[in-house]
Amino acid sequence: MAHQTETSPAAFDWTPLPEATQWIAEVLELCSGRCSAIRDFADRLMEATGTRLLDWVDHLALPAEDRLEARLTSLGFEPRNGGPSTWEHPGGVLPPIMLNDAGVRRVAVRVESVADFMVRHRLDLATRIEGLPLGRLRKARVAAESDVELWAVERHGERRWEPRKPSADEIRAVLWHQECFRRRKREFPSDEEGFQHAAELIRSAVDDLGVDRTCDLFFAAERENWAGRNRAASVQHARQEALGLGWANHDHHTYRSSREHFATLVAVLESLGLVCRERFYAGREAGWGAQVLEQPIAAVVVFADVDLTPEEVSEDFAHQPLGRRDRFGTVGLWCKLHGEAFLQAGMHHLECRFDFHTAGEQLQQLGVTTMKPFTDLPYLKQAFTEGEVWPVAAERIAPLVSAGAITADQAERFRVSGAIGSHMEILQRDEGYKGFNKTGISEIIETTDPRRHGGA
Repeated sequence: MAHQTETSPAAFDWTPLPEATQWIAEVLELCSGRCSAIRDFADRLMEATGTRLLDWVDHLALPAEDRLEARLTSLGFEPRNGGPSTWEHPGGVLPPIMLNDAGVRRVAVRVESVADFMVRHRLDLATRIEGLPLGRLRKARVAAESDVELWAVERHGERRWEPRKPSADEIRAVLWHQECFRRRKREFPSDEEGFQHAAELIRSAVDDLGVDRTCDLFFAAERENWAGRNRAASVQHARQEALGLGWANHDHHTYRSSREHFATLVAVLESLGLVCRERFYAGREAGWGAQVLEQPIAAVVVFADVDLTPEEVSEDFAHQPLGRRDRFGTVGLWCKLHGEAFLQAGMHHLECRFDFHTAGEQLQQLGVTTMKPFTDLPYLKQAFTEGEVWPVAAERIAPLVSAGAITADQAERFRVSGAIGSHMEILQRDEGYKGFNKTGISEIIETTDPRRHGGA
């Protein structure tokens, strides 16, 4: 399968954007000051979910004026596709800015289902939803005060602001492929067959729906599968669903992969429209690396982990096959114990954006413990919830003992008590920072090595 042209690493040298972020904060403060519904919603977000209004903003709309365009340019925003109406910042995690001639200011929040949002906020049929169910875009104006509006927006691989009417064939295709992805078979006699099966499901969906809609459907199913095996996810999802939000604050999806299947994993992800971004390699002692991929239309980011040797870091390890090894690092051992994250095991973790300290304290009160932060920077904070322990099949343990990958004591511990399977990650991004902390990630990879822990 062909892959995208390699991009210079300098293109992903992400830096904080304090000035642009401060300007966004001022716009939100202005809108909140003029619209009580936005203020109340922001308060409910923090109290009920431990998240900030900024973590949910789909876009901001402002009255068009020449001075504003000059200001956006000075902050690093650029017109999308050369057009004047929508401005985006290519260097960070900041909401797009739409300019309009109606003199209206709009705060649009991203949710997984506008209908669910309306139900949870007791907005009846008098509040109109624009766009048909199962369409690529649905939106609703939920409040208006003075010249400021609050909207809820649901997107499925769609960047435009005006909904398009889906055909009957498209609606049928969405329902069919959604079910296929949710019920995807993950256990096969060989992993090769599992990847082939997934690739065929994706190809069929892309033929019917295009790559962006397919990507959106696929990762919605992946989040559902992961949440079904992680208590922290169930607790937080219930909190967010109480406000009709879903997982629309997701930041990245993390897959752990064996060496022998890493190139195949990347190829399948590329078939969903994801493009390789920066690579990570934590050094000789850490023994792991990662490839970050992004699908800009579907707004999906993947962090793909794999065991690596020092010699392989200079290579394009995302596309060149990696040979088998008898020694396993944290990532490789996790795959041997639980299976490929793309197949049997499911995602290792989902990361969502929060108010870091508030979310941690609230989850602690609900019995969900957060591990020591592995990133604590002014513009980036990250921590895992305590690992969800999964049972380990006996047939996975015996070959590891024979190969000398684990000791007899470790094997007995895994057999009796299981091994850490998944986490939820709590992250706070500030100053529009789009990157990751290599040193911190290396520490948490080492900390979560199954050999260092007992079971439940």
